[in-house]
Amino acid sequence: MEFDFESYLSALERSVSYLERDGKSANAVTLARSIATTPADLWDAVTNKERIPRWFSGISGDLELGGKFQIEGNASCTITACEPQAHFALTWEFAGDVSWVEVRLTETGIGSVQLSLTHTALLSPFWDQYGPGAVGVGWETAFLGLTLLLEQPGWTKPDEMEFATSAAGKAFISGSSEGWAQASIAAGTDTEKAHAAARNTTAFYTGAEASPS
Repeated sequence: MEFDFESYLSALERSVSYLERDGKSANAVTLARSIATTPADLWDAVTNKERIPRWFSGISGDLELGGKFQIEGNASCTITACEPQAHFALTWEFAGDVSWVEVRLTETGIGSVQLSLTHTALLSPFWDQYGPGAVGVGWETAFLGLTLLLEQPGWTKPDEMEFATSAAGKAFISGSSEGWAQASIAAGTDTEKAHAAARNTTAFYTGAEASPS
C-alpha cells in the first residue's frame, strides 16, 4: 500500500486532556480531521454495518440508541446517545474495563466535514506504559482507512498486519505515535516519559512486542 503518509499525519488534529470521570482521574484523547464528503455520506460510512468493515472491523448487533453491538476481535459497546448526521456516544468495554467514546460531525464547507472523536478512559498502568497513543494510533489508523474509502474511489482496505509491517505502515504508525507524544507533552506530560510511551506504542502496533495484558 503506497500513500503519502505525511499528508495524512499532518491533516490530523490531536489533543490530550486530564479530567475526572465518575470521581476518578481520567484522560481524554481527541482526534479530528476534515474529510472531503457530505455529512450524509460520512454518517452512513460510520454507522452502516455494511460499510464499517470496509475501513474498520466487522460489527454485529444493534446500531441504534440503546443498542448493544460487538466489534469483531475488539470491544463490545452500548450506544448511549445519537443525533443523526451530528453526534453519537457509546461505551467501550474491553478486557474487563469500560471507557467512553464520543463522535461528532461538523460541516466545515461545501463538500467537507470535520470528524472528531474523543476516547475517555480512567488512568491506569496501561496509560503509564503506552500513553495516549494506545488508543490514538488505533483510531488514527481507522481515520486513515475511512478517509481513503471516501476520498479515493476504488480503494480497498489492506490486511491489518501486512499494513503494520510494511514500510509505509511503519512510517505512519511511528509518525502517529510521535504526534501523540507531542500532544501528551502539550498536556503537561514529562517529555522523556511521553517519548518512552510513544516508542512502546510503535513497537506494539508494528508487532515488535506481544499485546499487553
